Amino acid sequence: MNYWLFKSEPFKWSWDDQKRRGDAGEEWDGIRNYQARNNMRAMKLGDKGFFYHSNEGLAVVGIVEVCKEIHPDSTTDDPRWECVDIRAVKDMPKPVSLKDVKANPKLAGMSLVTSMRLSVQPVTEAEWREVCRMGGLDPAP
Repeated sequence: MNYWLFKSEPFKWSWDDQKRRGDAGEEWDGIRNYQARNNMRAMKLGDKGFFYHSNEGLAVVGIVEVCKEIHPDSTTDDPRWECVDIRAVKDMPKPVSLKDVKANPKLAGMSLVTSMRLSVQPVTEAEWREVCRMGGLDPAP
């Protein structure tokens, strides 16, 4: 299994919006960055991810799961852009702020710290476990 982080501006698509989609999940569309798209190309059904509120909140607020592998992004006719679908799995009992991530030496190499602008990022298993622990999910799902 691989782990990921999905960034969303809550005024455009919030964790509550994601949860309302239920088991059907939602297309993670609108990504127009090759590295982020390539990260989605590497995703498999069942991979887990953090749902991160960017710009407002700046925190990991939930856990998601890939429920549909890479497919054409329905928001464009340009075949270069693809996306996956994700569904909400679990609230983060205690949101994990960017400030707390940056303060944790175990997370110094995390893409959230080193590649802040990338909207879809890989997360290592060690980073996954540490962020889950910080958010009150121990053991990590």
